[in-house]
Amino acid sequence: GMPYLPVPLNQSPSLMALANDLRKGMAIRYNGNVAIVLEVQHRTPGNLRAFVQAIIRYINTGKSADIRYSSTEKVELVDVNRQQLEFSYSDPQGFHFIDPDTYDTITLQPELVAESRDYLVENLKVEVLSIEGKPAQVELPSSVTLKVTESADGVRGDSANNVQKPATLETGKIVQVPLFIKEGESIKIDTRTGNYMGRA
Repeated sequence: GMPYLPVPLNQSPSLMALANDLRKGMAIRYNGNVAIVLEVQHRTPGNLRAFVQAIIRYINTGKSADIRYSSTEKVELVDVNRQQLEFSYSDPQGFHFIDPDTYDTITLQPELVAESRDYLVENLKVEVLSIEGKPAQVELPSSVTLKVTESADGVRGDSANNVQKPATLETGKIVQVPLFIKEGESIKIDTRTGNYMGRA
């Protein structure tokens, strides 16, 4: 029979899957680089072969790419570990998250935190995805509550309901809010769109 070959310690044996089984949140190896699947669409054009279109984000560069597989192609999956952590603070070394159970600190580089930085406030609970033991991405809750630190007063006599004004939030993010929102108020923001959802 075949000689038994030990798997080198630094590489977990690869898991193969069909492109058809790809789901958002999985990690794959694409062109030799590990990437997170951000979105997947399954397409079956009329008389053509079904295919899978995905948007992936490379974890080493943070860049996104559109990729396409035929549904029956094999894809190499990479092990993803999810941890519930709380944001603590950021400094020049990066963004520091704490495991509420062990009080271990995990530090993520700014390029991995990317646009999530607009929503990170102390004690916010997030999921940190680690790939092959390395923190790779922050998953935010679907909405967060942030304090308005700066916003001009609404103009009197402006009664149209859809009129909005810019407000600066405690994270530095600027959003459009209704005129009645005042400095110091807390508001809910949709983390997927960045839009105002209402008073908190």
